[in-house]
Amino acid sequence: MQVSPVPIKGIEQFLDTDLLLEKIASGSLTAALKAVIKDSTHKMHEAFKAKEDIRKLIYGRAWVIDQILRVVWDNFEWPSEEQISLIAVGGYGRGELHPHSDVDILILLDGVDATEYETSISGFLTLLWDINLDIGSSVRSIEECYNECKHDITIATNLIESRALTGNPALQQRMYDRVTSDDAWTDSEFFKAKLKEQTERHSATNNTEYNLEPNIKNSPGGLRDLQTVGWVAKRHFGATYIKDLVHHGFLTESELETLNRGELYLWTIRYALHMHNKRREDRLLFDHQRTLAEYFNYETNDESLAVEQFMSKYYRIAKAMAGFNDMLLQYFDEVILRADDDHEVRTLNSRFIVRDNYLAVAHKKVFQHNPFAILELFVLMAQNPDIKGVRASTIRLLRDHRHLIDDEFRNDLRNTSLFMELLRSPERVSTELKRMNRYGILGLYLPEFGNIVGQMQHDLFHIYTVDAHTLKVIQMMRQFRHTEFRDTFPVAHRVVNNLPKIELLYVAGLYHDIAKGRGGDHSELGAVDAIEFCNRHHLGKWDGALVAWLVGKHLLMSMTAQRRDISDPEVIHEFASIVGDVTHLDYLYVMTVADINATNNELWNSWRATLMRQLYAETRRALRRGLENPIGKEELVEQTQFEAMQSLQRVGADKRAVEEFWALLGDDYFLRVDSRAIARHTQAILEHGNQQLPVVNLHRHSFRAHEGATEIFIYAPDTNNLFAATVAALDQLHLSVQDARIIATNNGYTLNTYTVLDEDNQPLSDNPDYLREIQDYLVEQLDDPDDFPEIIHRRVPRQLKLFPIKTSASMHTDPVLQQTVLEVFTADRPGLLSRIGRIFAQFEVNVHKAKIANIAERVEDFFYVTDVNKQPITDPEICDRLTHAICDELDQHMH
Repeated sequence: MQVSPVPIKGIEQFLDTDLLLEKIASGSLTAALKAVIKDSTHKMHEAFKAKEDIRKLIYGRAWVIDQILRVVWDNFEWPSEEQISLIAVGGYGRGELHPHSDVDILILLDGVDATEYETSISGFLTLLWDINLDIGSSVRSIEECYNECKHDITIATNLIESRALTGNPALQQRMYDRVTSDDAWTDSEFFKAKLKEQTERHSATNNTEYNLEPNIKNSPGGLRDLQTVGWVAKRHFGATYIKDLVHHGFLTESELETLNRGELYLWTIRYALHMHNKRREDRLLFDHQRTLAEYFNYETNDESLAVEQFMSKYYRIAKAMAGFNDMLLQYFDEVILRADDDHEVRTLNSRFIVRDNYLAVAHKKVFQHNPFAILELFVLMAQNPDIKGVRASTIRLLRDHRHLIDDEFRNDLRNTSLFMELLRSPERVSTELKRMNRYGILGLYLPEFGNIVGQMQHDLFHIYTVDAHTLKVIQMMRQFRHTEFRDTFPVAHRVVNNLPKIELLYVAGLYHDIAKGRGGDHSELGAVDAIEFCNRHHLGKWDGALVAWLVGKHLLMSMTAQRRDISDPEVIHEFASIVGDVTHLDYLYVMTVADINATNNELWNSWRATLMRQLYAETRRALRRGLENPIGKEELVEQTQFEAMQSLQRVGADKRAVEEFWALLGDDYFLRVDSRAIARHTQAILEHGNQQLPVVNLHRHSFRAHEGATEIFIYAPDTNNLFAATVAALDQLHLSVQDARIIATNNGYTLNTYTVLDEDNQPLSDNPDYLREIQDYLVEQLDDPDDFPEIIHRRVPRQLKLFPIKTSASMHTDPVLQQTVLEVFTADRPGLLSRIGRIFAQFEVNVHKAKIANIAERVEDFFYVTDVNKQPITDPEICDRLTHAICDELDQHMH
C-alpha cells in the first residue's frame, strides 16, 4: 500500500527499451540484461545524488525490473499461456523497490501441473540469478496459495500485495479473491495476526524507536509500521493508498501530509543505505550513520556532532511514525474487532468517559473548554489500571490541542497539582509518562525535557536517546518496588519501598540528564532546573534541596564504587561525609542502580552489583556509627583477625601456625580483605606447605540474587613478571578481570586476589571439572612467570573500532600508601591487561593493586605500583617513558 499514487511520469528515463532490444538482438541476452541493469542503477544513483523525487526512484526501479522480467519471460516457451501468470508480490508487488531489495515473484498456475513448465521455469529463474537479481520465487497453484496463506500470515500478506506482470492477468485476480476471502482470514483474524507480528518485531528491537543502531525497516516507527497500517487497511477497506484513509475518516489531510513526509524520509535513508553499502542493508550501524550524516551535509558544531544531528532527526521522525501507527491501529481495533460489540460506556467525570475499556472525551470541546484536562487524561489513565488505552479519536483531539500548553498553562496550580498527582500515583507512572512523551505532551509541559527528545550521544555507553533513557530510569525505579524484582535487586527493592516520598525520586530521575547537550556540567545545570521545577510545583524547601542534590550527585556513587577502593575505611568515610545521612544514601542508591541499568543493558553485571551493595552497606554502617566516630584502623585489624581466627579454628587450623604466617603480612591486608577471605587464603597456604608450585584457589563470592563474581587467589614468589603472567593467562582463559589486589609478604611472596567474570559477565560456573581445569592451567603457567603466555590475538569488535579512544596515562604518588597511582584511560579490547602487564614487566614495575572499570567501549584502569625496590616511582623521566610506552602500545593495536 502506498502513501500516494505512483508518479509514473519520468521513470522511462531510467531504461531505454529500444536500446535493450537492440543489445539483445546483437549479442548475449545475459550480458545485455546485466549491462542495462547496471546502466539503469547508475542513472538512478545519479538522480538520487541530484535530489530527485525519491518516489520516482523507488517506483522507477520496480518499473525497470518489470520490463526486464517481461523480456526474460518472453525468451522461454510457455504452452497453455492461459493457465500461467507471472505475479509480483510483497514490496515489489506494491511497485516499490530499493536498490538491493528482494524481487519477490510468484509463478501462478491454474489447472496444470508444474512439471509441464519445469524446463522453462528453471531456465527463467536461472537467467534471473545470472543477471544478479535478488530473486525470491515460488511456484504455486491458486489452491496452493490459498492453503499456504491460511497457515502463514507472511505469505498471506505477500499475496495481498500482488500484481500481474505477464501471462494471464485473470489468474492474479482469482488468487487475490481466494486468499482475501473470510475462509482464509477474517478481517479480525488478519488484524490480530498483524498486531501480534508487530508486537514481536518491536520486542526484538527493545520496544523503542531509539535503538543505538536502529533498523529503519523493523524498529518501532520504521517502514514496517507504515506497511502494517497499509496491509490492515487494504484487507479491511480495500484501500489502495494511505490517502484513502482520509475518505474513511481515519486520517486528516494534515496527518496524511506528515505521514507522507515521514515515509519519503525513511525511503531516502534506506535508498542511501543500499547505495553506499552496495547491498541490502536496513540497519543504521554506527559507520553508516557517519557516512550518511556526511552525505546529507550535516556539520559538527559546538553543541553536537554531525552524526548526532542526523540521528536526532531520524529519531524524531520515527517517533512521529510510531505515534501514527499507534493511533491508526487503535482506530482499526475499534472498527474491526469491536464494531459489533455491545458498547459499554461508563462516566468517569464530566470530561471523560470509558468506552469499551478505552478512555474517551465526553465531548469534542473538552480540551478547548478545560485545558487542564490534557494532563487530567494521563492521571485518570494511571489511576484506573483497568483502562486499556486511549481511544484514537481522543488521541487526535489531544494532538490538535497541544498548542494550548503555554507558560500560563505550565504555571496553573491545577496543572502543576495534576502532574504531581501523576507522579504520586500507585500505578502506571512510567507508562503514562511514556504515553505523554509519545503524544508530544511531556516535552511541551516541561520544555527542558522537550530539548532532549530524540537527542542521542554517539558512543557505545548510551544506547538510548536522552529522553528514552530518562523514562527508562523511572521505569526501573518503578520496577524495583515489585516482588518479582526482589531477587534481582534485593537492596533496591527493600530501600525503594521505604522511601518517605517516592515522587521525589521520580522528579530526580526526570531531571538527572535534563541538561545534556547544553555544554558545561549537566549535573550542575540539571540541579538548577530541578529546583525551578520543585518551586513551580510547590514542593517544600527540604524536598527541593533533596531533588537538586540527587541530580547534582547522581554520578557520585557509581564513580566511587568503580574507581575508588571501597574496602578502604577512609574512602567510605569520605563518601559518607558527602552523603550526610541514611535518607540521602537510600535515594542515591536507588537512583544510581536505576541509572546504570537504564543506560546500557550490559553495564549491570554481578560484580558491579556487588560493589554497589558493598558501598551502600559500608556507608550505611558508617552513618549509623556517626561520622564523628570513624572506625580506627587498629580496631578494624583486630576485629578482622579475630573473626578470621574463629573461622580457621573451626576447621582445625593450628593457631600458632596462623599467627606466624600473619606476622609476615602488613596491616593493609587485614584492612582491605574481609575475614572470610582471609580464612580461606590462610587455610589454603598452610595446607599447601612447602610445595614449590604456587597456590591457586578459586572461590565464587557468596552473593544473593545473582550478585557476585569469582575470586581467584594466587600465592606465589614475588617476581616482576607475576602480574603480567597472571593477566595473560586469565586472558587466554577468556576471563575478564574486574579487580586485582597484590599484597607482598615479608618472606618474598605475594598474595594475589583477582576478581573475574566469564565472557558473559557472569561468575564462573560451579562445575568442579571446569574450575579444576582453570586451576591447573594457572598453576602450570605461573610456575615460571618468566615464561608467561603470548598475548592473545582476537579481533577487535566492529563497534569498538568505530570509537577509537586515544589512550591517556598519568602517574602520581599517594603519600599515605607510598605507592604510585597509574591511571590508564583507553578503549576496551581483547588482551588489554596482557599488553599493560608486559610493559610493567619490561619496566620492572611491581603492581600492588588494580582497579578495573569497564564502561561500554572504554576502560578506566587504576594501578598502584612501585619500583623493583618497593618504592614509589618518582623519577619524571621514567614516568614519562612508562606512560608513553603504554599509550603507544595500546593505540597501535586498536585495528
